Amino acid sequence: MLSLTLSPDGPLADQIVTGIKRQIDDRLLRPGTRLPSIRSFAGSHKVSRFTVVEAYDRLVAMGYLHSRRGAGFYTAAARTEPSQPAPSRDHKRNEELVWLIRRLLEAGEDTILAGGPWLPNTWLDEAGIRQSLNLLARKNGAYLLEYGNPFGYLPLREHLVLLLAELGIAAQPGQILLTHGTSQGLELVIRYLLKPGDTALVDDPGYYNMFGNLRLQGVQMLAVPRNPDGPDIATLENLAAEHRPKVYFTQSVMQNPTGTDMSPHVSFKVLQAAERHGFFVVEDDIFSDLQVKATPRLATLDQLSRVIYARSFSKTLSGSLRVGFIACAQHIANELADIKMLTNITTSQFTERLVYLMLVDGHYRKYLARLHERLNAARVNVVRAFEEIGLELFAEPSAGMFIWARLPHVEDALSLAETAARDGIMLAPGAVFRPHLERSPWMRFNVAVCDDPRVQRWLQRAAAGAPK
Repeated sequence: MLSLTLSPDGPLADQIVTGIKRQIDDRLLRPGTRLPSIRSFAGSHKVSRFTVVEAYDRLVAMGYLHSRRGAGFYTAAARTEPSQPAPSRDHKRNEELVWLIRRLLEAGEDTILAGGPWLPNTWLDEAGIRQSLNLLARKNGAYLLEYGNPFGYLPLREHLVLLLAELGIAAQPGQILLTHGTSQGLELVIRYLLKPGDTALVDDPGYYNMFGNLRLQGVQMLAVPRNPDGPDIATLENLAAEHRPKVYFTQSVMQNPTGTDMSPHVSFKVLQAAERHGFFVVEDDIFSDLQVKATPRLATLDQLSRVIYARSFSKTLSGSLRVGFIACAQHIANELADIKMLTNITTSQFTERLVYLMLVDGHYRKYLARLHERLNAARVNVVRAFEEIGLELFAEPSAGMFIWARLPHVEDALSLAETAARDGIMLAPGAVFRPHLERSPWMRFNVAVCDDPRVQRWLQRAAAGAPK
């Protein structure tokens, strides 16, 4: 029997995972052994069922357990040990990728985030945030003390209805759920739609944090190659017909990392496939406010029937405020609100009110207009510089902050990223953005940072084969 303590041995879920892994590795639990039910384990160890669910799900994702519908959790087949004591190349690559991602998040001020996922702080509207913050602080109210509404601050949701209408998406406030950024929104959707062992379609390349979340939930990812005009429809159709996935996660506009848009023709094909094969489409539109001229989204064409639409203001307002939202069918919004309450109780009414003030006072639109001009100028400069250096562009984006490019003589951008990191430049190698971490020569570049001559000089040397 496992021995669990509140401290100092780490979170209870971690202790359960470590303990069961050890028992399986030591052959104390033989292959095919049925584990105690979630209710039984929680009762005998005096922990919450949620803790046991998290631990079991993580063990499924790690390959130690598998679940049988209606029958519980069982230890997986005997784990074969590698013939060589050294870790496999895939294992080593995964460790390197995690290291690179952590370095990106922990980078000091002197590090140049050439492949970073956000705008430089100097580009953001700190003065506007301070102005709205001062205005909000002068208002009396229980919002400083109390939990918020499960769906989020109503005036903000009502304003989001207007913003969605500008994209041609019809929604009511009850169809909108406020979240801690898009990341929490995607996590809620994953919890709602998927369970360990299910399959999901994802873009290749696509958003690496979401891939990690799907792995943690034990979801099998089906990679759909991303073309300049959107997903490869033939591959999507074949995978959907063979595996019957429950959902397709994608970005139709300014896709991360390629910066490309889904064409109307491909968008219609995606929705037709979703209807034909019975899967949902989750549309992540986090970069929406970086687009100069709005174009139809999947949610515009579908009107929130099979499409679940996710978005936030982290990329244009602040990564610290963490205010995002999901728009979907009413019954789905109700279910997601329940999951939100069970996992996080509610979101911050204070930050939601702050974002609301910034959106409605007219200052935000003026700030976005200036930001668009600055981004467009940087993108033109960077594209010109990359072409002169000799980089190959996947496609030239029309908006946003990303360019997907490669050096012709580099077949695995990971090694190049490691070299750049030693020189104080953080690149984003393509393997990070692939669902199964395969090698890739491609890299994501942030035009707001790559307009810096230091980045271009480094790439010039790299193109010559001697990055130093």
